Amino acid sequence: MTRQAQTAPTAGKAVIQTGEVLEIALDKLKASPRNVRRVSHTAQDIEARAASIRYKGLLQPLVVEPEVKEGGDPSGYYLVTIGEGRRQALRLLAKRKLLSKREPVRCVVDTLNDPGEISLDENTSRRDMHPADQFEAWKDLAERKGYSAEEIAARSGVSPHVVRQRLRMGAVAPALLDIYREGGLTLEQVMAFAVSPDPERQMQVYAQLAPHQRQTYAIRRAMTEAKVPADDPRARFVGIDAYVAAGGALLVDLFTENGEGWLEDVALLDRLVAEKLQAEAVTLREAEGWKWTAAFLAYPHDHGCGRIWERPLPRTPEEEAQRAALYAERDGLIERYPDLADLPEAAEARLAEIDGELDALADTYGFDPQEKVRAGAFVVLGYDGEARIERGYVRPEDEPQAEVETAADGMNPEPDEGDGTGEDGEDDEPGEIEEPLGEANAPISPRIRADLTAHRSTALRYALAQDPDLALVALTHALLLRVFRGVGGYASCLDVRLGSRHLAADGDGIEDSAAARANAERHEAWARQMPDDPEAYWDFVVGLDADSRMGLMAHCVSLSLDAVRGWDNRPMAWKHADRLASALDLDMSDWWSPTAERYLGAVTKGQIVDAVTEGVSPEAAARLTGLRKTEMIEAAQPQLVAARWLPTCLRTPGRPLPWAQPSGEARATALGGGDGAGAPGSAGPPQAAQVRNEAA
Repeated sequence: MTRQAQTAPTAGKAVIQTGEVLEIALDKLKASPRNVRRVSHTAQDIEARAASIRYKGLLQPLVVEPEVKEGGDPSGYYLVTIGEGRRQALRLLAKRKLLSKREPVRCVVDTLNDPGEISLDENTSRRDMHPADQFEAWKDLAERKGYSAEEIAARSGVSPHVVRQRLRMGAVAPALLDIYREGGLTLEQVMAFAVSPDPERQMQVYAQLAPHQRQTYAIRRAMTEAKVPADDPRARFVGIDAYVAAGGALLVDLFTENGEGWLEDVALLDRLVAEKLQAEAVTLREAEGWKWTAAFLAYPHDHGCGRIWERPLPRTPEEEAQRAALYAERDGLIERYPDLADLPEAAEARLAEIDGELDALADTYGFDPQEKVRAGAFVVLGYDGEARIERGYVRPEDEPQAEVETAADGMNPEPDEGDGTGEDGEDDEPGEIEEPLGEANAPISPRIRADLTAHRSTALRYALAQDPDLALVALTHALLLRVFRGVGGYASCLDVRLGSRHLAADGDGIEDSAAARANAERHEAWARQMPDDPEAYWDFVVGLDADSRMGLMAHCVSLSLDAVRGWDNRPMAWKHADRLASALDLDMSDWWSPTAERYLGAVTKGQIVDAVTEGVSPEAAARLTGLRKTEMIEAAQPQLVAARWLPTCLRTPGRPLPWAQPSGEARATALGGGDGAGAPGSAGPPQAAQVRNEAA
């Protein structure tokens, strides 16, 4: 029913009709003290209203009442009962000089209704439109009017990013939006479908996933399974800009804070990676003088090549003379001041200078040019998105030809001397046929030689068991031949077999982990000292001091360790690995951290909550409830890393757990930092990369 305009009494003064529409100057409008909204409009809301008014004008008039003085006389101002947000938006436009302070504003006068009551109705009786309706309306506006995201943003007072988000949501398959309207999908699930603007793929994923499988992360993963994440090593190696410049399509997730993205043209990406790796391989071959270089996306473990290693580079006579003079000067200072505690300041400073100069003259390593002419290098894409160079590989056809051993060595097969039977197969009777004298220096038969050396082998076994030190030398020698030369049986009389599981097949990116890098550095440091000739390995091992020999043997033995709990069932081996970890007091938090890439992104939200409950506190875990998985990981990762939390299979039996220590101070230390050895990217404990007596 339309209310008829009524007259409000004003004690003989000017009469204002209720329902009358007035054009009132902006500077004559005031906020009403009887407006029930106490929480102010946000700056973002005011900005959006101002943009709408600027481009489309004031769509709804303000509802006002005249302001009166204490005596009842009108003050000439009007109080805004409904439309305070629009008034503030108009004032913002006036402040920016986009309209006058005296701009006439269309207002409806209401002196009949209670201002507080109609203000309450204004703020409670209306209902916002459903988000799906809003998304489709924005999409229609863009398509029908041809507005860009930037233009819509300017006309609506929101950021272009928000516009793109809503337009992407409007591009979701209409059937999915209808399900969303009916409550069959949440907003987060619709956002996951909107990662890719392909309605057909969206419907395929919806049909493929059962209702209980439609978690947000599962939908997003299915929508992008044929694409390459922007943080993939290939994408980081090539660079997003180079990929886009080559015509590659990039899909950006508009609904994550960090703008997660995917590269859609996988074939193009792989081609760009291969071309860049090949270019680096060519540059490496020309710059360093290798016979060949080869580029691979991953390390070719089946390459079948031998290996050469760096050797100490020869010093010039001047460098040798300088080293000798420095050593002599240092020895003279030490002899002059046998008690280093009483060393004068000047002498102490000079000793420090001498040590620095000797360090500068320390051994430098490089490849022998004569060996490089038959060797090559692999250029491999590393897990960190950088090219990794593996030098010193020798193809089988480039290996030096081994010398053929002569008959004097007793290695050539000999004619069969017979087994005591005649040509007709009958047994020779003693004395019937006189055995020929034969040659005195003729080699003995293989059968007799085997019989004799079997007796020698058993005697050697007894003697070797009586000499543990020499047994250690022999074992280390056999291990070295297998580890550094790829040979064993024909170069050592010990039948010691050494295998090494390819851990990279089970651990993604393990070759770039802190432990793997430390192992590789130690291996290279020992390899630099190995002789070129396998026959010289025995003398090399004998010449080592006891500590170096033990360290070298431990290195070789460590490469055979396999504690992977895969599909094969080896319960006794796994128990042995636990006992070995306990004996070594292994703390895996020095080498591994629960990051999104290593653990959290692969487990369920429930497992993440359980980890935080155990490693941090139940209160911290409760704060994760209701978060999306990406948000949950972002919140949980720093807490779990700081607590040095580990999954059960990485814990060392009998070793105290840092997060479970009863001492509050110890727990605070675990949660508060420390030296950060377990943080992502940490190189681990520095002692892990040390090699004992490298100069031996």
